[in-house]
Amino acid sequence: MEPPTSSRLNSRKRRKDGSGPNGAAELDGIPPKMSRRSFGLREPAPFSDEVEIDYSKPYIRVTYEEAMRGTPLDRPVRVYADGIFDLFHSGHARALMQAKNLFPNTYLIVGVCSDELTHNFKGFTVMNENERYDAVQHCRYVDEVVRNAPWTLTPEFLAEHRIDFVAHDDIPYSSAGSDDVYKHIKEAGMFAPTQRTEGISTSDIITRIVRDYDVYARRNLQRGYTAKELNVSFINEKKYHLQERVDKVKKRVKDVEEKSKEFVQKVEEKSIDLIQKWEEKSREFIGNFLEMFGPEGALKHMLKEGKGRMLQAISPKQSPSSSPTHDRSPSPSFRWPFSTKTPPSSPASRSRNESAVTYDISEDEED
Repeated sequence: MEPPTSSRLNSRKRRKDGSGPNGAAELDGIPPKMSRRSFGLREPAPFSDEVEIDYSKPYIRVTYEEAMRGTPLDRPVRVYADGIFDLFHSGHARALMQAKNLFPNTYLIVGVCSDELTHNFKGFTVMNENERYDAVQHCRYVDEVVRNAPWTLTPEFLAEHRIDFVAHDDIPYSSAGSDDVYKHIKEAGMFAPTQRTEGISTSDIITRIVRDYDVYARRNLQRGYTAKELNVSFINEKKYHLQERVDKVKKRVKDVEEKSKEFVQKVEEKSIDLIQKWEEKSREFIGNFLEMFGPEGALKHMLKEGKGRMLQAISPKQSPSSSPTHDRSPSPSFRWPFSTKTPPSSPASRSRNESAVTYDISEDEED
């Protein structure tokens, strides 16, 4: 079974002569550019025992320079990466992504150790081997999965899977009585280092679960798991249920407090708004009052105007000084009632009517 390759082919012409031992052809001083396998997979990666390898063709390992320059599409660089991959997370995926992108044309083989090897050399796992195989199978960067991978890579294993390079982080991995299980790989020039993703690892995730054990135990009890399935004692089960009820009460109290705060805040906002409106109306009322009744208000001007009109109305009109003089007819005379004496008169009228005994009365009055 041939490894999956990109559908794009390099349009440059290659020299028929001068090809390398692994079929790598050289261009006129220009290294060929290979398009990387970037399309998404529709099926999980196959297992190594399901892949047919043509052992009739001789296998010669490519050098680092040849791998970087680019190999033919039918001869990708076979990179191997191994691990436990328990609780498969983004750190694992990033490491496999780096291994996949080490060279322009890479076929990534991932080895996953079995439960027996892992429990003997590293410790107990959360996921069993079949779950870990399946998790690695569904990583988009993986082309092939080796089940029950060896703990230490032997030359026979490398030749069987025709591995060119082994990818792993450069930190010495001490295990199985060795200071670094990849020491012989590094000495053979087959080691390709990758970078670890800081801040996440399987041990970190397990530490979080152990640290917050009570929280996760209560969480799973709520979701229908039994105390027996969670390995929780009867007393702890009742304690978790009681804590859950207390938390619900606390949550309700907290909700009531938040709603009360919102209500008080709304009341304060409305009261501030009412006070502002009251102040505006008060200023408007005071302004209107002063405009009407103030020292220079409209009422004072109205009183002054009315007083002037009243004075003008009750005061007699004076004759103009330039008007011609006329002989004024004598004012009609009348007798004082209940009196025989004549009223006092001015000296002028007294001189004119010295001989008169009584005042003349108009004809109408006599009638």
